[in-house]
Amino acid sequence: MAVDTQLKEHSMGEVDEAAFSALAERHRRELHVHCYRMLGSFQDAEDAVQETYLRAWRSRETFEGRSTFRAWLYRIATNACLDQIAKRRPQPATGGEVLWLQPYPDALLDELRADEAHEPEVVAVARETIELAYLVAVQHLAPRPRAVLILRDVVGWPAKDVADLLGDSVNSVNSALQRARAGLRQHLPAERQDWTGTEDDAATLELVRRYTELSLATDIDGIAALLRDDVRCSMPPTPGVQLGRDAVVAEWRESGFADLPRLRTVLTSANRQPAIAFYIWHEDQGAYLPLTLDVLGIVGGAIADITTFHDDQFARFGLPERLAEVRA
Repeated sequence: MAVDTQLKEHSMGEVDEAAFSALAERHRRELHVHCYRMLGSFQDAEDAVQETYLRAWRSRETFEGRSTFRAWLYRIATNACLDQIAKRRPQPATGGEVLWLQPYPDALLDELRADEAHEPEVVAVARETIELAYLVAVQHLAPRPRAVLILRDVVGWPAKDVADLLGDSVNSVNSALQRARAGLRQHLPAERQDWTGTEDDAATLELVRRYTELSLATDIDGIAALLRDDVRCSMPPTPGVQLGRDAVVAEWRESGFADLPRLRTVLTSANRQPAIAFYIWHEDQGAYLPLTLDVLGIVGGAIADITTFHDDQFARFGLPERLAEVRA
């Protein structure tokens, strides 16, 4: 018997675990992305989805069909995220960094495209609200306004449904949404709509190529010429944000970037933004090993944001564990 038919003919409490899992698994990726927007961390989102499925199975008899099964899972997932934030999430550091931020591989985001129906507005919202700039800004919102913002503006829920989930009035939800939108604007770049180039944007591809070549040459002055005056650079979970070209360049010089050994790169993409995986030569290994992953935010033909992640993110992107030496 098909799962949907089984749900119509029986109560949820009578559905066996295999059928329940089959239905729930259809929504795993979109629930994971929802939790990721709430939490800003890929791993925390994994934990939240697992908790969501556990809670859903244990409370399956409470599903009465007044909403869709998908909406019911979103309710549980949102509450799981709010609980996780309350227990585990520190406040953002005073410098504005989000220490728990992790990138999201585009290869996994591509699994959602079949569900987006290719409607331009839906695709645009999905893209803009997964970018790192948006994720960072959202993490500065209080938990409940954050949930209201994501459920209303991203998931598209009516105010009444959000109010029911949070146990608030519609007026309270509308007020929270206004505050959340105002708070979001304070932390987003001014050119929000131009934050990234499109996938076939030749100018963006050329800028990424130049950034990559200059990085391989450890040419700090050359890279500096590609940056906006107000560029922002961070390296979560390492504390500290460099704001402005001069501050970023000074940090690179002090860190010894120009003295790095040989490097190689692999291009990838994260959060619908171009990303470059850097590998560094290890003489004792006779190979290039993972170093860092740079995710770029591009505005008006210049780099406006560089978020650098440590090598523990490479496996999630399916990147090689090592690269061989290139022989002439």
